[in-house]
Amino acid sequence: MEQVTLTGNISSNSLTHTDLLSQRGYTILAMIMGVFSLTGIIFNILVIVLTVRHRKLRQPLSYALVNLAVCDLGCAVFGGLPTTFNSIMGRFSLGRSGCILGGFAVSFFGISGLCTVAVISVERYIVVCNPMGAVLFQTRHAVAGVVLSWVWSFVWNTPPLFGWGSYDLRDAADMSYIVIYFSLCFAVPFSTIIVSYSRLLWTLHQVTKLQTSESKRTDCAERQVARMVVVMVLAFLVTWLPYAAMALAVIMDSSLYIDPVIATIPVYLAKSSTVYNPIIYIFMNRQFRSHVAPALLCGWSPWPSEVQISGATTTVASVNKSNKVVLE
Repeated sequence: MEQVTLTGNISSNSLTHTDLLSQRGYTILAMIMGVFSLTGIIFNILVIVLTVRHRKLRQPLSYALVNLAVCDLGCAVFGGLPTTFNSIMGRFSLGRSGCILGGFAVSFFGISGLCTVAVISVERYIVVCNPMGAVLFQTRHAVAGVVLSWVWSFVWNTPPLFGWGSYDLRDAADMSYIVIYFSLCFAVPFSTIIVSYSRLLWTLHQVTKLQTSESKRTDCAERQVARMVVVMVLAFLVTWLPYAAMALAVIMDSSLYIDPVIATIPVYLAKSSTVYNPIIYIFMNRQFRSHVAPALLCGWSPWPSEVQISGATTTVASVNKSNKVVLE
């Protein structure tokens, strides 16, 4: 049985043969995935707990960030830990039912997480590019984005449970489902992220050219945001593009054979996003970071309170309709 969903959950009958890897090889895989899984669980639980404990963290963007933490936590628990256990055993030991339920759970949480990342990119675009516009990103928009991410994921991950498509590429019906799944659950969120962040960078670049007295400050803000955007996009590509490319290759040629050992690399990269996401989207957020450091370091923080960082709270600029520069 081979799963080819876009959320990093592949298993194969051939993996039940212990001669694919030595016991040492399986142990190494188990250690790698175990570290990713436990670290992801700790980081994402910490994000959720801090948000519940500190009222200042309950901003509109925080709804999306906490939802991302919940999604990553689900992937780590239902995807990372079983993978660690299977690696220790040297075979897939959860049976067909476990394979199907695990595939659904990881796909459900994974796609919701991808959609949440797209929601975050849209929020950044609105806040940075239209800070004084008619449409402001408020709590209701964040909640709507969170609900939409779960509904979207549920709609496109349940069909295999009811007969349309499956976790095997066996016939044309399965192929049509995977093509649609790839388009709507990977291509759409990815396109949203690219467009939103591209517009954000372009806006900051235009502000830098028009700015006069505050040019140095704006240049600094632009560089900070640019670095942050590059990190976000690269992390997304590194963690998800290899798996999506592998799934697309199988879609284009269902007879294509991919060595199970090689196939684990994109899987592990995809599941490592449960660790990268909290660091990039949350711990680099100034408000979250100011609470995370004392929580981890027994009240001590290495950063002074006045430090400003790009991300959810960076100082940004925008040009209004009268071509005047408005600093947020």
